[in-house]
Amino acid sequence: MTAYAVHELDVPATMDDDPATVRAFREWLAVSDAAEVAVHGLTELSWKPEEYLPMCHDPEAPSRLFVVRDAEGTVVAAGSYDTKQAPGTPNCWIAIGVAPEHQRRGVGTLLADHLEQLAHAEGRTQWKTYAVSRQVGPASGHGFVAAPTGFGAVPADEAGVRFLTGRGWRFGQVNRISRLGLPTDHSVVRELHDRAVAAAGPDYRVHSWTGRTPEHWLDGLALLETRMSTDAPNGDMDEPEDVWTADRLREHEAELARAPRTMLTVAVEHVPSTTLAGFTQLAVPDDPARAVMQWDTLVLREHRGHRLGWLLKVAGIEHVERDFPGRPSIITFNAEENRPMLDVNEAVGFVGVGSEGIWERRV
Repeated sequence: MTAYAVHELDVPATMDDDPATVRAFREWLAVSDAAEVAVHGLTELSWKPEEYLPMCHDPEAPSRLFVVRDAEGTVVAAGSYDTKQAPGTPNCWIAIGVAPEHQRRGVGTLLADHLEQLAHAEGRTQWKTYAVSRQVGPASGHGFVAAPTGFGAVPADEAGVRFLTGRGWRFGQVNRISRLGLPTDHSVVRELHDRAVAAAGPDYRVHSWTGRTPEHWLDGLALLETRMSTDAPNGDMDEPEDVWTADRLREHEAELARAPRTMLTVAVEHVPSTTLAGFTQLAVPDDPARAVMQWDTLVLREHRGHRLGWLLKVAGIEHVERDFPGRPSIITFNAEENRPMLDVNEAVGFVGVGSEGIWERRV
């Protein structure tokens, strides 16, 4: 019987760090990506090491990385353990991926036991994990596990579903993965843009920038990032408020700037109050052959009902096509119950290509 062992990695500071440390990180990411692609087949979602590494260094939520090696030293599974550093924070995020050719050998169980024991030891009482799925769009009936939100489902026969259910995790929510092929039909995007501007009226104005947030919008964007933890759809899996400050935002931007991509931010201002009412961010790889990833998108609750989500979405697409031509697609994740955002996605041409289930365990 092959012997397996869990090892925690030293996360490299940069890709120019100690060669052995960097090599181990590359191996970790390759297995993590391969495990997900084996489920949904979406190679566009794979990361380059230079893109992923800065996200491991969030000062408020650093990542700890783990691998399982076989007797020959080959990495056969990859896991991560992420926590917020604020005192008293109860939650943590656990991720596990097993190389397809090494599944059903107890490797995932070994790694899950290790990470869950770590969460126990640190007193974390709300655990979350994200498990990708081949499922596209809503489903119901025999053979599916329905989300308690009433929107979306995942196939009951998927290995990740069986694994998490067997370990006592609770299925909570579905995110739809959608893809927009580029270039778009510009006439459709322009029509949607004009309709969104008319619905928003003169009280709202769009702003955009790349890289660092302008000084006069720092506090506003920090508030929007904070409200991501309270205003975004999360089913019944409420988390503590995750407070962002201008200083935290600057540190976060400095880390992201180390990656070979440009962060495009589109925000909408509420003109009477001169405050930001919503935003979206798109990570644009320097490599024009790679997909653009749409990250956080939010309209504050008190400003909803003015089609600001539509305005942010189409303005972001227009900026990408104008300023970063040649990219193949934009990929976005949205809660299956977030019908207003799915409506604009579908209207502009996004197509569902997969999903991810969000699972929780409270201890």
